[in-house]
Amino acid sequence: MSFEDDYERRRAYVSRRRQQRKRQRMVRILTALILFVTLITIAGTGILYFRHQNNTPEVPGSEPSEEPSSLALNSSESTTEDEPETTVASVQQIEELLKEAESLAFTYDYDGAIELLTSSELSGDPAVKETVSSYEEIRSTLVRAEPSEVTHVFFHSIIMDNRKAFDGDSDEKGYNQVMTTKSEFLKILEQMYERGYVLVKLHDIAHEETDEHGSRKFVAGNIMLPPGKKPFVMSQDDVCYYEYMDGDGFASRIIIGEDGKPTCEMKMDDGSISVGSYDLVPLLEDFITEHPDFSYRGARAVLAFTGYQGVLGYRTDPEYKNSNPNYEADCEAVRRVAQCLRDNGWELASHSWGHINLANRDYASVKTDAEKWENRVESLIGETDIILYPFGADVGNWRPYSRDNDKFALLYDLGFRYFCNVDSSQHWVQIGDTYMRQGRRNLDGYRMYYDLPETNPTKTYLSDLFDVSTVFDRERPTPVAPMK
Repeated sequence: MSFEDDYERRRAYVSRRRQQRKRQRMVRILTALILFVTLITIAGTGILYFRHQNNTPEVPGSEPSEEPSSLALNSSESTTEDEPETTVASVQQIEELLKEAESLAFTYDYDGAIELLTSSELSGDPAVKETVSSYEEIRSTLVRAEPSEVTHVFFHSIIMDNRKAFDGDSDEKGYNQVMTTKSEFLKILEQMYERGYVLVKLHDIAHEETDEHGSRKFVAGNIMLPPGKKPFVMSQDDVCYYEYMDGDGFASRIIIGEDGKPTCEMKMDDGSISVGSYDLVPLLEDFITEHPDFSYRGARAVLAFTGYQGVLGYRTDPEYKNSNPNYEADCEAVRRVAQCLRDNGWELASHSWGHINLANRDYASVKTDAEKWENRVESLIGETDIILYPFGADVGNWRPYSRDNDKFALLYDLGFRYFCNVDSSQHWVQIGDTYMRQGRRNLDGYRMYYDLPETNPTKTYLSDLFDVSTVFDRERPTPVAPMK
């Protein structure tokens, strides 16, 4: 049974129950009124007969006896004693409860939905019972996803204005290679959704648990989805809105919107600041709002930060203390926005402080950079255990990590447990005793251009995700220069 069919069936059932209860109330009210009028008539006739028999004159202005009314009330109550009437308030409460459970079920959290319903004081309602049964039935059909087959796609900043990004200046080549346009991003979401992909968190794939000896150990997660659904992870690099991007058709920073959700600001041509869906974060939020079943239990993407020009579009690195008059306010804003992102399901990650190649740099350079990240970025956004390697440059080869690798040991001791490189394979996951590694697939101009049928008909790196020929933005300058 599809989510839509299940939803319509339950909604129809609640509607039928509501109409049935209304009819029952009307019948009871009419019955009580008829009984009341009948008793009044009988009582009045009896009084007249009694007075007539006793020649008792009727006193003008006298009030009729209260007994018939009382009898009528008691009779009315007796008709509902066996079947208590459901009040309008309780009907509304049931509808609200079912709606709350439904929001969990749409994200595949059937455990949470069932727990919510069965622990409610309204759990005995027939509509609630039937909904619990339907969720239990669906839950029994779920299939555990294979953790080693979870793919991971990533983006950089989303180009919101092609005209500005592809204007022929010195930055155009880089934008064309590593960025994705708004049109492409939305088409990718739509096609992946249509193919059954479901967004999960990196932490859903594997997580740390304490074993019987008190040691922390990584174990594979249990991602339970309907047959045919395919989990994937999404991430975005360099969520910093660097100074060189100003005026080139990108968002300028992330803020907290009036609805409490993260959104973006963007500078307009006239110098004004517009708030709206101008980058991956609000665009993905919009899509999940429309398609809640695209997100597994509230999952969002991983957002990775460098630090040398601040984070989230705020110039918060200490190097800006003298040049940024809003330095302290910006630091506080980052703390609030970062917490807002976490509260809404986003995972935050390191991309190194200086966007350095950790594979090529010596140990001392990596240590210095990691300490800057810890002191200048993590101190603002909060602790994170994820690092997305700049340039995809892993500190090790494909073999499992060990503490003999001094760079890995350094990063591990700083609290990192999830390590993501770049790999063109559909999926590459390595779950060690104390960490998890995953390869990521770049969905940018370079990758899509060289996967087009007319460019290279033998390459199908992206065919499992979407149809690149319908996604690729034809406003891009071509050919896209090869990556170096």
